[in-house]
Amino acid sequence: MTVIFSIHEPMPDSMYRLSNFLLIFLCFAVPKAIFVIVILIMKLLFLISGRRLYGGYIAGVVALASLAYVVYGATEGKQHFQIREVTITYKDLPDAFDGYRILQLSDIHSGSWTRNGKAIQKAVDMVNAEQADLVVFTGDIVNNIATELDEFIPILSQIKGKDGVYSVLGNHDYSPYIKWNTKAEQQTNLDSLLAKEARMGWQVLNNEHTIIHRGHDSIALVGVENSGNPPFPNYGDLPKALKGTDGIFKVLLSHDPTHWRREVLPESDVQLMLSGHTHEMQFSIFGFSPAKFVYPEHNGLYREGNQALFVNVGLGYLMFPMRLGAWPEITVITLKKE
Repeated sequence: MTVIFSIHEPMPDSMYRLSNFLLIFLCFAVPKAIFVIVILIMKLLFLISGRRLYGGYIAGVVALASLAYVVYGATEGKQHFQIREVTITYKDLPDAFDGYRILQLSDIHSGSWTRNGKAIQKAVDMVNAEQADLVVFTGDIVNNIATELDEFIPILSQIKGKDGVYSVLGNHDYSPYIKWNTKAEQQTNLDSLLAKEARMGWQVLNNEHTIIHRGHDSIALVGVENSGNPPFPNYGDLPKALKGTDGIFKVLLSHDPTHWRREVLPESDVQLMLSGHTHEMQFSIFGFSPAKFVYPEHNGLYREGNQALFVNVGLGYLMFPMRLGAWPEITVITLKKE
C-alpha cells in the first residue's frame, strides 16, 4: 500500500492517524470474520453429525482469542525482538573467515518508533551483546523523511561491530512517498539522511564495496542502492559495485530480495546476498504468510549452488502498527568453511 503525503503535512502524525485507524479496524474486523468462519464450520459439522456442538460458544472463544492476539501484536508483538542464528557453509570461504559472524539488521522504519526510543535501545543492547565481527543494515531506516531519524541517532550510534557498521539504502530512504515541491528538495532530504548515518558511524555503500581483511585473507563487502521492481526505485548498479572484486569472496547488501533472481544469480558470482524489504508482511501464523504470494524469497535462507540469499523480516513496522508471528528480528549469520 502506497500513500503519498505532502511535505506540508505534520509528519509523522498523519501516519499515526492512519495506523490507529487500521488498528481499530482490525480489532473489530478480525474477530468478527473469525467468529463467522467458525460458526459456519460448526453448522456444517452439525449437519453432518446431527450433534449439538455449542458452536456459538466455541466461535466466541476463538474470536476473543484472536482479538487478544491482535492486541498483543499491536503492543508487545511489534517489539518482541528475536535473535535469529543462521549458519551458511562455503567451500571457497577464506580460511581466516571460518566462523566469521555477520549481524544483520533491516527495515528499522524509525518514524514508526517516534517517542519510543526505549524499544530501539532494547534492540541495540541485544545487538551489542552479540559482539559480532561485522554489523550490516539492509535499508529502510526511515518511513518518509530524514528528520525521523533524529530522535534515534544517539541510540543507533551505540551499535558496534569489530569490523564496522555498514548500510545500504532501501526504497523508503529515497522518500518517494512524499509530495516534494522539487527534485532538489528530495535530494536534499536524501543527502541529509546520508549525513545522519555518517554521524552515527555507519558507512553507506552506494554502488561500491569495501575490502575486509583478516590476516592474509579478505572478503569484499558490496553494497548497492535500492534495486527493485516497479513501482519501487531502481538505482542499483551492480557491475559498478563489483568492479575490482574478481576472485574475492563477496557478501552483497541489497535491500530488495527480487534483485537476487533478476541480476545477482544470473550475472554475478556473489556468494551471499543479504536483503530485507518484505517484513514477511508483518504476519505469519503456523509458518504461513501472504508475503509468499508477492515475493518468491520472503523470509530466511535460500540457496542455489554456491550462491545464497538471506531475507531478514525487519526490525520495525510500517502502516499496520503491529507484528503477528513475523516477530522483529536481529539476524546473526555465521560463515563456515566446508
